[in-house]
Amino acid sequence: MKKEFVQFRCSIYEKKLLRVKADRSGLSISEYCRRAAFDDRIIERLTKEQIEMYKMLTKYEINFKRIGNMYRKRNPKLADEVVQLANEIRKHLLSFRK
Repeated sequence: MKKEFVQFRCSIYEKKLLRVKADRSGLSISEYCRRAAFDDRIIERLTKEQIEMYKMLTKYEINFKRIGNMYRKRNPKLADEVVQLANEIRKHLLSFRK
């Protein structure tokens, strides 16, 4: 249980910046400052646009892999390029999780 009280001074702009960063990460200003002070991991929440983009990239990755599998017997070079593109999309999707 937290019983101690700590205060620090900052400018109006710094306070607004702290509030914006705390809101983006879904934390209170107090919790955000605590995590920043103790070098804890602070994860910024995804916006609705970013979530929609993630879903779209997931669909693209699946579709490109299907296309690559479809062309594997007829044109192996094209299939390899399509699979490579799907793998690049997958790398971008994995970077969302970090």
